[in-house]
Amino acid sequence: MRAVDIIEKKRNGNKLTEDEIKFMVNGFTKGDTVQDYQMSAFNMAVYFQGMDDEEATWMTKAMLNSGDILDLSKIHGVKVDKHSTGGVGDKTSLVVAPLVASLGIKFAKMSGRGLGHTGGTLDKLESIPGYTIGIKEEDFINQVNRIGIALIGQTADLAPADKKLYALRDVTATVESIPLIASSIMSKKLASGADVISLDVKVGSGAFMKNLDQATKLAELMVSIGKMCGKKMSAELTNMDEPLGLAVGNSLEVIEAIDTLNGHGPKDFTELCMEVSAELILDSGLAKSHEEAYKLALRQIENKEALHKFVELVDAQGGDSSYILNPDKFPKAKYIVPVTSTKDGYVTRIDALAIGHASMYLGGGRAKMDDKIDHAVGIVLNKKVGDYVEKGEVLAYIHANKEDVSLETKCVFDAYAIGDTKIQPKLILKVVK
Repeated sequence: MRAVDIIEKKRNGNKLTEDEIKFMVNGFTKGDTVQDYQMSAFNMAVYFQGMDDEEATWMTKAMLNSGDILDLSKIHGVKVDKHSTGGVGDKTSLVVAPLVASLGIKFAKMSGRGLGHTGGTLDKLESIPGYTIGIKEEDFINQVNRIGIALIGQTADLAPADKKLYALRDVTATVESIPLIASSIMSKKLASGADVISLDVKVGSGAFMKNLDQATKLAELMVSIGKMCGKKMSAELTNMDEPLGLAVGNSLEVIEAIDTLNGHGPKDFTELCMEVSAELILDSGLAKSHEEAYKLALRQIENKEALHKFVELVDAQGGDSSYILNPDKFPKAKYIVPVTSTKDGYVTRIDALAIGHASMYLGGGRAKMDDKIDHAVGIVLNKKVGDYVEKGEVLAYIHANKEDVSLETKCVFDAYAIGDTKIQPKLILKVVK
């Protein structure tokens, strides 16, 4: 078998075999039989010719088997996980994880850090003093068995082929390939060992997928891959044309998640948390219908059991849970600067990407992986799409630890569009199962 023959076959639009895909992935990962320039050509062939569901599944399995696969068989009961393709203000895991765990469903999740305008779950959790993300695999399994939940950083050598492939795609203009995106995401999710996986595929200005058609194709392919690998799958396609909730920034988002667990969260964020939780509850077999699962999710908020599970999680991983019970303890930014409207009207748009960039410029995100995060800074929206605003009224507040926020103020101000027509944005655009 030769790489050049496989590249030519895919370049000509023909379907590859499982062995041919394995040969390419394994040879490139080991660096012995497939060189980086050959894998670049292969990726470009896939970019233009695509892959069918079976090929994409074989690609995912080859990447999955390139490293460790987390064995969660020692965890009793149904194991669930969720994944978001990344957005602005997306702190959903901080609510969904303790909520479903409070019902006895095992939530075992390895999360990532944020890069660019999207925030990472680990960075948000580390804004809680003492919270430890590095836990040995054995302790991870024991913790999930004991309290039903763990949210940690990646510890195992999961899907090393993905890391190497992504770095190559990033510099060869082949990132935006649906089969390559799907196999990248699903190889890591499947390596994490969960039985039930919920995907939140973001669509819009603040997301990687900018339009619904492309996002639908991605969601359908990832669900298909998961099912072919024996997992229960669901995917919600959700609106990221404006930030999710009101808070953007690490500790600010943790505080908003705590508010939501107390039943006082923003409407859109609460809705998404309930919908994702309901899908996980339904697929775990705890409810017979989505409506029943949704009611169970709401009950766990109302009776505060989801909040108590979050406290239990923070305690288990060395964090100071008094911050969860009293969010006023979180450090505050030195300066809070209002951004005001220059005219009357309805908010018709909030560019999520611009808001995400503003938070990053403040120090709330990373331009490079080794950048240091300032957990206290960020943006808190005062007006959302559909809200009426008067001239001089506050659109958003900038939380900063520096005096000069002229760049961030311009970013936030320019992110808002004010018009005469009231728009009612739709949060959940589509569900794929």
